Amino acid sequence: MSHVSRLKSLVKKNERSELEKPRTPFISFSTKISIIVLMQTQTSFWEYDRYFSGVDVVVIGSGIVGLTTALTLKEHAPQLNIVVTERGALPSGASTKNAGFACFGSVSELLDDLLQSSEAEVFSLVEKRYRGLLRLRERLGDAAIQYESLGGYELFDAEDDYQKCAAQLVPFNALLATYAGLKNVYRVADDQLAGFGFRGVKHLIHNGAEGQIDTGRMMDALIARVRSAGVQILNGLDIIRLHSESNMQVLETNQGHVIRACRVVICTNGFARQFLSEEDVNPARAQVLITEPIADLAVRGTFHYDRGYYYFRNVGNRILLGGGRNLDFSGEQTSEHAVTDLIQEKLNALLWEVILPKREVAVAMRWSGTMGVGGVKRPIVKQVRAGVYAAVRMGGMGVALGSLTGEEAAEMVLEGL
Repeated sequence: MSHVSRLKSLVKKNERSELEKPRTPFISFSTKISIIVLMQTQTSFWEYDRYFSGVDVVVIGSGIVGLTTALTLKEHAPQLNIVVTERGALPSGASTKNAGFACFGSVSELLDDLLQSSEAEVFSLVEKRYRGLLRLRERLGDAAIQYESLGGYELFDAEDDYQKCAAQLVPFNALLATYAGLKNVYRVADDQLAGFGFRGVKHLIHNGAEGQIDTGRMMDALIARVRSAGVQILNGLDIIRLHSESNMQVLETNQGHVIRACRVVICTNGFARQFLSEEDVNPARAQVLITEPIADLAVRGTFHYDRGYYYFRNVGNRILLGGGRNLDFSGEQTSEHAVTDLIQEKLNALLWEVILPKREVAVAMRWSGTMGVGGVKRPIVKQVRAGVYAAVRMGGMGVALGSLTGEEAAEMVLEGL
C-alpha cells in the first residue's frame, strides 16, 4: 500500500483522535506564566492567539522534508493545526543552497557505497531516491521546478577507476531494472568528450535518467503549496529547547516565545544533533560556486567526479560547481556557513583547468550549505519518544529523498494518534 493510501486509512481510523478533543489554549494554561511571557517578549494577545496557541503539530525545519511532512499531514488530516518553525529567513540547511541535481547515484559512488552496505541496501535506497524524485515532480510539476531531463555524466581521468566502473555497467543496469524499473540507465559516452571540451578527461559514463531543477523555484513552489493548505510557516523562530510536560511538547524559542503542541517532528537534517544527540547524524558542509554568464557554453547536463565528491552543471549559460568535502572531512563536519581557501582553490582549479580550460571565466558567487550525514546513507525516520518524531539524515540527497521521507514521517505521526 502506498504512503498516501495508508495515510488516508489512518486518518479515517483516527477520526476521534486525541488531537481533535477540545484543548485548553496555551494562554490559559497558567495566567501568571502567560502574563510573564507576554511581558518579556512584547507579544500581543492576537499574535499568541493566531500563531502559538492550540497547536497540534509543530514541524521544526522548513526544508523539503519539513514542508512535505506538514503538507502531507494537512492534506490527510485537515483538522490539525500545524505550525512549521524555521530559524532562518529562508531554510537554513541545504534545501535552498544545493546544486539542484535530480540524481540518485553515479557508478563510482554506488561502488563506494557497496564497500559499506549490501547490494540490497544500496539499490533499495537508489530506488527510493528515484521514486522520491518522481514524487517531487508529481507534487509540484516540472514547469514549476524547471525540471530538465538533460542526463548526467561521470568523468574519469584515471584508467583504472574507469575500468572498475565500466565493468559494472551491465550488472548495475540489471539491478536498476529490478529495483526501479529503469532500463539501460548507464552507458559509455566517450563519443561526447570532444563536444564538452574538458581537459584531461579520458572517459565518460552517461546516466540517461538524471536531470536538474531550479532549487529556488522548487522551494518557492513547495512553500506556496504548504501555505495554501493552511499551514503556518514561522521564519526567524529558533527552537532552543524541547521538552515534555503533562503529555504536551513544550518548545522554547530564542525570542522567549513558548509553543505547546501535542506532537513535534524534527526535520532539521544537518542541525539535528541539537535535539538528537544520540542519533548517528552529523553536519557536513558543502561548498559551491557559480560563474558569471559564459558565451557559447557547450556544457549542458549534470556531471560527477571522484565518487560524487565533486559535481557541476550548467545553470543556463553559467557553471555551478561544488564539492571538495573529502579534502577536509573533519573541518567540513560543521554547520557554519562559510567557504575555505583549501576547497575553493580546488574548485577553481577544476573550473579553469578541467571544465573550461583556456576560457576566461569569472566567479560570481560562492556559498555553502549544510547536509546531514552518518555512517549509513539511509534516512532516519523514527519516533524518538512519546510525541516526538524525527526525519533527518538525507546523506546529501535531500532533493531525491525529501518528499518520500516527509510522507513517511507524516504517516508515523498519524499512526501514533
